[in-house]
Amino acid sequence: MKRAAHAPEDELARLEAAQLRRHRLTVEGFAAGSSRARLVLGGRTLVDFSSNDYLSLARHPQLAEAMSASARAAGAGSAASHLVSGHGTEHERLEEELAAFTRRERALLFSTGYMANLAVMGALAGRGERVLLDRLAHASLIDGARLSGAELARYAHADAAAAGRALAADAAHTVAVATDGVFSMDGDLAPLAQLAQLARGADAWLVVDDAHGLGVVGASGRGTLEESGVNAADVPVLIGTLGKAFGCFGAFVAGEAALIELLMQKARSYIYTTALPQPVAAASRKALELIQSESWRRTRLASLIERFRRRARDAQVPLGRSPTPIQPIVLGSEGAVLGAQRELEAAGLLAVAIRPPTVPKGTARLRVTLTAAHTEEEIDRLAEALGHACARLRQTGAA
Repeated sequence: MKRAAHAPEDELARLEAAQLRRHRLTVEGFAAGSSRARLVLGGRTLVDFSSNDYLSLARHPQLAEAMSASARAAGAGSAASHLVSGHGTEHERLEEELAAFTRRERALLFSTGYMANLAVMGALAGRGERVLLDRLAHASLIDGARLSGAELARYAHADAAAAGRALAADAAHTVAVATDGVFSMDGDLAPLAQLAQLARGADAWLVVDDAHGLGVVGASGRGTLEESGVNAADVPVLIGTLGKAFGCFGAFVAGEAALIELLMQKARSYIYTTALPQPVAAASRKALELIQSESWRRTRLASLIERFRRRARDAQVPLGRSPTPIQPIVLGSEGAVLGAQRELEAAGLLAVAIRPPTVPKGTARLRVTLTAAHTEEEIDRLAEALGHACARLRQTGAA
């Protein structure tokens, strides 16, 4: 057998030397107690500050019961793709309820947010056309644009003026402008009102992936669009996930009926894959119900975000401009951020180091995420531990 020109061992050694090799953590269980944000790793209980379970729904008993009841009735798996025989009543009801929640004509379920973004980009753009993306748009939007065959152009992060200049450079061929609603690594919000005006002027689709906004941002949890004061006419294509604030799994695209029908007919990532299991859809329906009926979760989360930012500033921890549960602590180098992660783990806290290529070189960070399950005492412990870690890095010149 011929050996590859670049052996896997060589690439792994390069990643290790550059402190860029990733290692999985195996969660062994969840600890009981006053907080639902504690997990067990290596036999130790840690307070988890790396989860996307913003509203603390992932282990909610009502979601587990909805999933269990559906599994008893419909089985564990869907057994086929949506367009064969895998589409069930739980899927149909969830799509209808998501469409109503997002105030759209229809919604379409996907197995993952990645697949949803591939579907949208492939359906809206093609060869001879151009797609314009925020510089820090999610990898799935980038990959979807590339796979569509369209030309990919980028504008400076969250900079509406830069987006306007990039759009004006070739407005005739630009068919879509795409952005995250809440950026997953920075926690800041896209300037949706300005982008909507630009896209409308160029007769281009505005595509918003609001994976980290839906359920959390906005007075009623309807996401970045609600927070920004824009509607379905301003943002005709909305992508959401069910694995973050919803505490479940899967994703959806919401929009006008013709767009959803087009995705059903053309999106390879929808047509050629097994449908999401109905028990997952049933749990997602229960999560959507709780998101709408238990607004106290968003209220508590907002209070904890404000408390963390206040305590972190007092501890001289470098903060970004994020108003969301995502609070990046940018430390710069891979060594610095890995050292800080280890220091926090020693204090019983988990905040995972994020390094290139997930974030730009020189911006390695701890991606701290807050949830409605955290206690005030845990927030204070985190801010204090981060303060100590940052002070050590300043003393050693590593930050």
